[in-house]
Amino acid sequence: MDIIIAIDGYSSTGKSTTAKAVAKALGYVYIDTGAMYRAVTYLALEKGYASTSGIEVKPLMKALRQSEIKFVYNADLGFSEIYLNGKNIENEIRGIEIANWVSEVAKQPEVRTYLVNLQRKLGEQKGIVMDGRDIGTTVFPEAELKIFMTASEQVRAERRYKELQNKGDNSSFEEVLANIQHRDHIDTTRKESPLKKAEDAIVIDNTHLTIEEQVEKILALVKR
Repeated sequence: MDIIIAIDGYSSTGKSTTAKAVAKALGYVYIDTGAMYRAVTYLALEKGYASTSGIEVKPLMKALRQSEIKFVYNADLGFSEIYLNGKNIENEIRGIEIANWVSEVAKQPEVRTYLVNLQRKLGEQKGIVMDGRDIGTTVFPEAELKIFMTASEQVRAERRYKELQNKGDNSSFEEVLANIQHRDHIDTTRKESPLKKAEDAIVIDNTHLTIEEQVEKILALVKR
């Protein structure tokens, strides 16, 4: 019987990498909800709806309703990439500029409502691994398996810094650490679906775990 696996947790805990590997091992569909919020952030910045004075929600929502966000499977990579209006934006959404804005965009109730409905449609058939901030609490509170991932701030910043360096991003370690702290604060204190552990979620602290060890833990939980 196929199930829904909800993986929530703090930014840069490796949720996406782990979720992709779990989905591949099970033959499930992987859905990166963080990429969906990043795609909306990309749209907001592209249209000029995100600035120091705040997020212009009405025009952003109008543009979002007229846009198409979808995942397209890339056989060479072995996972799906995100497309906005027919354009592959997988690389564009991973930089520090999007990271600096995504929590501001994601805390807008209208944006969350729109994307939560879209995420529920994607998960109707079950057999999915979905990761994000509110999957086990809001999107799929009835998910058969809920994981909550955490790790120390320092380790998360180090991982993110290395990832950005490998992509040619010149952000400093201090910038990356400040970004993670800022996102943690917004994610945990926002009114709309704040980041928190679902009561029946299983905590995995991966400060000292490899990706392989995390995947093994989750696959063992799926079997159980």
